[in-house]
Amino acid sequence: MAVLDRFYGTGRRKTSVARVWIRPGSGRVVVNRRAFENFFPRETLRMIIMQPLEVTNTAGQFDVIARVGGGGP
Repeated sequence: MAVLDRFYGTGRRKTSVARVWIRPGSGRVVVNRRAFENFFPRETLRMIIMQPLEVTNTAGQFDVIARVGGGGP
């Protein structure tokens, strides 16, 4: 049986596109090659974004790498 080393998903809305890779790791989150905290400066935004991992008790178990574009800052 093969073990998957990462998962990929794409999200789109209007002119925005987000490509996200999730792989087992230490909980590191990178958006457009920038640290999560630098890309999303507000704590409330970071909390909302991390909710799916918190609800499933997987926060800190996966690394998330995202490439986003379009739709403004």
